[in-house]
Amino acid sequence: MNYISLLGLLAGALTTFSSLPQVAKAIKTKETKDISLGTYVLVTIGIALWLVYGLIIVDLPLIAANVLSLLLNATILTLKIKHG
Repeated sequence: MNYISLLGLLAGALTTFSSLPQVAKAIKTKETKDISLGTYVLVTIGIALWLVYGLIIVDLPLIAANVLSLLLNATILTLKIKHG
């Protein structure tokens, strides 16, 4: 693996795991009233599109980061819809 791929994996890991505190808080408190539904709809769609793009160009850092990001952000979106 070259340094460019490592850079991509690091960037993907940092941006992906930045959602963890929000997911943990939303799961723990079931409180999502201060989370913007519109923002998370758009972010989740954007991540899904990045994942499709990564699959098309077969880029491991893009695929790995966006699979995890999609799961985390879809969790927040689901909790927002469920708990409003």
